[in-house]
Amino acid sequence: MKHNFKNLKIWILAMEITNDIYKLTSTFPKSETYSLSNQMNRCSVSMPSNIAEGSNRGNKHFQHYLNISLGSSFELQTQLLIACQNDYLSKTKTEEIENKIIEFQRMTTGFISKLN
Repeated sequence: MKHNFKNLKIWILAMEITNDIYKLTSTFPKSETYSLSNQMNRCSVSMPSNIAEGSNRGNKHFQHYLNISLGSSFELQTQLLIACQNDYLSKTKTEEIENKIIEFQRMTTGFISKLN
């Protein structure tokens, strides 16, 4: 079955997270431009991009792309916590974004199981 990725709640949430991450990383120190900021931006972009790429494939292949997107979300969650530990983000902002990432992980895991 093919899916219209723009109508998927997981894609919409992933796009929101990506937007949040881009705004956050723009406030990081210049020394992080080519390291943590870049890596966080790339992970966040990977989430909706893999959903979109896999949406035009059969369920088995779509699951593969969803798992890549899910993996990127766990990587992003770790990097978010690193940014917080380095005082680039407040605890409140970190929790706000982390909660969105956790919700994305729950929704994506549920969606993957429904494709079986």
